[in-house]
Amino acid sequence: MPRATLVFLCVLHLNTVSGCELFGRFDMPSLFHHGDIMIGGIFPVFNKEQQQQQFCNFINFFRFDLRAFRWTQVMIFAIEEINKDPALLPNISLGYRILNSCASPTNALRAALTLASRPEETEFNSSCPPTISAVIAASGSSQSLAVAGTLGPFQVPIVSYFSTCACLSDRAKYPTFFRTIPSDYFQAKALAALVKHFGWQWIGAIQSDNDYGRNGILSFTEEVKKLGVCIAFVGTILRTYSMDKILDVVEMIRRSTVKVILAFVPEGDFYPLMKEVVKQNITGIQWIASEAWITAARPSTPEIYQAFGGALGFVVQKMAMPKLKPFLTNINPYTDPSNETLLNSQHAFFDVTQLRVTYNVYKAVYAIAHALHQLIFCKPAGQKPVTDHLQRVNFRNEFGDDVFFDENGDPPASYDIINWQLRNGQVQHVTLGHFASAANGDFRLNIQEEKIVWRTGKRVPTSVCSNVCPVGTRKAQIKGKPTCCFDCIPCADGTIANSTDCTPCPQEYWSNERKDECIPKTTEFLRYHEPMGIALTVVSLLGASLSLVTMMVFIHYRETPVIKASNSELSCFLLFSLFLCFLCPLTFMGRPTVWTCMLRHTAFGVTFALCISCVLGKTIVVVTAFKATIPGNKVAGKFGPAQQRIIVCSCTMIQILICVLWLKFKPPFPDMVFRYSNKKIVLECNTGSEAAFYAVLGYIGILAIVCLVLAFLARKLPDNFNEAKFITFSMLIFCAVWITFIPAYISSPGKFTVAVEIFAILSSAFGLLSSIFAPKCYIILVKPEKNTKKHVMGINEKTFKRKISL
Repeated sequence: MPRATLVFLCVLHLNTVSGCELFGRFDMPSLFHHGDIMIGGIFPVFNKEQQQQQFCNFINFFRFDLRAFRWTQVMIFAIEEINKDPALLPNISLGYRILNSCASPTNALRAALTLASRPEETEFNSSCPPTISAVIAASGSSQSLAVAGTLGPFQVPIVSYFSTCACLSDRAKYPTFFRTIPSDYFQAKALAALVKHFGWQWIGAIQSDNDYGRNGILSFTEEVKKLGVCIAFVGTILRTYSMDKILDVVEMIRRSTVKVILAFVPEGDFYPLMKEVVKQNITGIQWIASEAWITAARPSTPEIYQAFGGALGFVVQKMAMPKLKPFLTNINPYTDPSNETLLNSQHAFFDVTQLRVTYNVYKAVYAIAHALHQLIFCKPAGQKPVTDHLQRVNFRNEFGDDVFFDENGDPPASYDIINWQLRNGQVQHVTLGHFASAANGDFRLNIQEEKIVWRTGKRVPTSVCSNVCPVGTRKAQIKGKPTCCFDCIPCADGTIANSTDCTPCPQEYWSNERKDECIPKTTEFLRYHEPMGIALTVVSLLGASLSLVTMMVFIHYRETPVIKASNSELSCFLLFSLFLCFLCPLTFMGRPTVWTCMLRHTAFGVTFALCISCVLGKTIVVVTAFKATIPGNKVAGKFGPAQQRIIVCSCTMIQILICVLWLKFKPPFPDMVFRYSNKKIVLECNTGSEAAFYAVLGYIGILAIVCLVLAFLARKLPDNFNEAKFITFSMLIFCAVWITFIPAYISSPGKFTVAVEIFAILSSAFGLLSSIFAPKCYIILVKPEKNTKKHVMGINEKTFKRKISL
């Protein structure tokens, strides 16, 4: 190896060295033609493979690759075309030296060093021959890495026709590498776009144990991870692997649940595995192919089609080269003994209508020729190496194809989508779509899905680790497995399932039974038309009606002794306030609004304050009237109608003042309460200020307690006149109702809170109405004979004195 490197350095310094001394040589046969400028070529014409013989023995042999041989011939064909072109390189002839790489990085490196040395075909004592100006190499990424890594530091340009590894785009490591086939960076994007298009989430991968396979699968994995696709397994193969390793990969495929497998492998490495898959009858798998084998002739047979039929893959766009066919058919093994294998050649060798890699070789030769043209004929000439001129190449060939390289030495990405189909007993590579990259980094995928022949039938195959979760469930990751493998867990109430998780519904919404949609929660409030609302409304209107009827009775019989004795003016005020109290619950029903919320609480507070104030006035009147019967007592004269009105108005005004302050600073407002139930919203009136609310209740309570105390003190008045005991009884009912109201109000949920408050209002109002006015109405309407002054004032003196003494 050191000797070969010295030879290489000697050749590179040819212009400054008068003679060359050869230290050693690799024994590598070549196709050679002398020219003014020499171009090297490295092709895998012979491939090293392993074949099983009897007694389980394996032997290595070299297989002649007719496809690669055509690549060598198209290079010769292009050079001859250029030599005949008077405009491209006038008066300059191109020569070539073509070596075999055996599809091996080691042999490719030997070939590169051989190209750097003096050709064996020249005479030893002649002056040093022209240096190799450029090299067209190689067929595999690993081989190109070896060649570019060796020749790159010496500014020898390498143009590859079939090396796609994205790693070769690294200009820092490989500054002189170019290629006429797109990088795997774009192919990985194309394959990922194909996987996304058909919704495949769980796929396997086969890679070759070289830079092409490893870097290709790495780029593909990075792309599909962005799409949420999982790689179930990655099998590794190589043409020189033992059968045991190949069988391990076959077993991996058999055990897996995937239905889609990507094979990012050169045809020569993949073919042994393909034969074994067919042998073991592993079918029902949709294969995705890289450009390295999807259009290869050797596996495209009916036998292989049994397991790989319907395969999909990407290849560079095809081109028809009609002029090439006469050149190929004129190859004569008798005039060129190296071509003796064409005696039994297949017809596919002469098919020039669907050339892909062959066309890449053709473009590579012309790209080098245009770079040489710039170097020689463009002023100033000879200033820069061939690599710089190759970077600026931009021309349109006779097929209308624009040939140029980007800053990384890559051509624009453009692929055809190929589908394996069996027609007339032959495997056809049918073009069914196209993939192209755009200048903005985006891509465009067009595919005729309806024309695809699937290995699994007419329907698009599915490949998932876990089926899509049913409606209302979410994905739960299975520990130790890829993200595509999951269990489905039902979403909790109040959440709906999206693609990956359960999302809580907004506060005013709730999940439906299927857990796939948020629906508005039902609203709850005390409605007029519901049974409870109807009952309370009827009772409220009944109480109001009874109050009006009682008032009418009192007005009609206002001149009778019973009415006069009970203070008709205060009684009418009290009946009017009770009428308002009975109507007050109607404001508590229906949908709460700003106005109803402010009205219901203030109306309740004011009407009850007026009611209790009237009761308080009546109580004071009873007490003072009794005291007036005692000689020398002048209290009754000081508590006439004017004073009664003042006490009623003043007590009521205090409550009005409290309500005004409440409404000004923290008024009640309609509120939505969610705490009672998850599935419904309770609409209620928020008091705004709890202190104000309880102040209103407290003030009413104080008035009621004062009335109760005064009435209790007047309980020993004469029986026929004693209204105090009825007031006492009514106040006991009133206080009992409102004392029990507070805990019931606090603990009642939803609309029942309102119902409890209405019940308390109606109960206390009915208590006052029945206790105070029912006995009088009974006497007036049922016992009119008792409605006399004598009966009202009549009392046994003995009894009177006894009660007074008590």
